[in-house]
Amino acid sequence: MSRIGRAPITVPAGVEVKVSEANVITVKGPKGEMSYQAAPCITFEQDAGVLTVKRASDIKEHRSLHGLTRTLVNNMVVGVTSGFEKKLEVNGVGYRATKEGNKLVLNIGYSHPVVIEETDDIKIDVPDANHVVIKGIDKQKVGQFAAEVRGKRPPEPYKGKGIKYDYEVIRRKEGKTGSK
Repeated sequence: MSRIGRAPITVPAGVEVKVSEANVITVKGPKGEMSYQAAPCITFEQDAGVLTVKRASDIKEHRSLHGLTRTLVNNMVVGVTSGFEKKLEVNGVGYRATKEGNKLVLNIGYSHPVVIEETDDIKIDVPDANHVVIKGIDKQKVGQFAAEVRGKRPPEPYKGKGIKYDYEVIRRKEGKTGSK
């Protein structure tokens, strides 16, 4: 069996999990509600705050869907209870981030400010001029939005200027004059 797929999902208090006849699993919690259409070969067993994901057979496709489905449902449970966040750093002389209403305004070396609007799923927080925090209940959407913000000015290896994740390490290079 899949090592990930057979791990049980603990459903905390305050979270409601429903599985419909069409294999649609809906998770409702304090931060919101999410649903996922599972493959027909996957079944769910629920008892006493524990959700278990089962598969129909040991076919390769069923094995791969087993672990995937368990991880997606677990991410839904975590998302509606505590949520997900990505932290970005804005590095560079004169580079800064501000929040105006529900818009993120980035001054990142272009002749114009870059404006990114937050969606109803994604919330943006700017604790100071060099840090941006992206929050939401859907892990995939939070990661995609953070990647799009980072893509506006990815970090470059010579001076390290740009937008990077807080855990990211930029390998620095020497310039042309450094080889002499």
